[in-house]
Amino acid sequence: MKRKTCKMRTLAMIMAVFSSVAAMGQSEKKNSEPDWLKDFTSRITLNGYAQGGWSYQNPNGEPTNAYNLKRTLLWAKARITDRWSFMFMHDFSSVVQEFYTDYRLSKGNELTVRLGQFKHSYSMENPLSPTQLELIDVYSQAVLYLAGEGPDPLNGVNYGRDMGLEIYGDLAKGLVHYELALMSGQGINRRDLNNQKDFIAKLELRPMPGFRVVASGYLGTGCAVNTAAWNPDVKVGDNYTRNRYSVGAEYKTQTYAGSKYKEARPASIRAEWLGGQDGDVGSRGGYATVCIPVVDALDVVASGETFDRNTKVDGWDQTNLTLGLQYWFYKKCRLQLQYTRCLCGENISSKDYDWLQAQVQVAF
Repeated sequence: MKRKTCKMRTLAMIMAVFSSVAAMGQSEKKNSEPDWLKDFTSRITLNGYAQGGWSYQNPNGEPTNAYNLKRTLLWAKARITDRWSFMFMHDFSSVVQEFYTDYRLSKGNELTVRLGQFKHSYSMENPLSPTQLELIDVYSQAVLYLAGEGPDPLNGVNYGRDMGLEIYGDLAKGLVHYELALMSGQGINRRDLNNQKDFIAKLELRPMPGFRVVASGYLGTGCAVNTAAWNPDVKVGDNYTRNRYSVGAEYKTQTYAGSKYKEARPASIRAEWLGGQDGDVGSRGGYATVCIPVVDALDVVASGETFDRNTKVDGWDQTNLTLGLQYWFYKKCRLQLQYTRCLCGENISSKDYDWLQAQVQVAF
């Protein structure tokens, strides 16, 4: 009887040991298994913003006012590996804006390849987000026209974006930044209408913190999707020379005027001169924009800009002088109020006119 009891105790001890080992094994296996959902969500970043407001203007002595919803963008960026990422952006007020992939070939930031539809690198302002820029109308006239944002009817409305292949990177420990691109030249969500590809180059020098000097060039052949009154020799479907250049500089101070719910901001000044050639017609213009945080969440904005659509024919020039305020009520969210005096050539407006704009921006 004692022998039988001893055997049962021994068997119970062996089973307990095996159970403990099995439980430990399952626990170690569970701990070693990756949390796929957590890993997946950690690689996806969602951002978005909306800009809308009201404007009043009286070109040709005819007053008009309207509410507007300019942009409602949402984009997702997926970090596939530490070198490879994918980006998709949609504007619910218009069309799909961007979809591209980046792959970093170098160990550092010296060389990255980008393929897809994205903002091209011509000019200083075009690559910047509207949430970062000071003017409610966002870009200067010269950038809007020459970068293909919309005012150039020959190129159409492309929001400064195009399809193509680009390489970019930082050299000399970040003192030099470069971008080289081979683009379709036809804009977004549209097949190429000729067999030409456009070449864009940008060089940026950063000799000291907050200061940069930038030059960019654009060599291309456009295929006209519409006609322009100031360039009557180019017809729809015509191939025409489409070249651009720009040179500019920007200085930003150290950030200040921040608080718990508002990001600290620098005072800044940015100036750029741009020019272009469309067929036989030349155009040129420039801008200087200043933004100064004055108290906790309030900035003063001032800008002067000019652009001439046809340098050989009088009456196609316009100069805008803007003064405004912006109030940051939460991090990337702001209220903007700006007054612009528009001094116009006779072919744009029979009279100089006033332009009053108000806008709210919500971003995350």
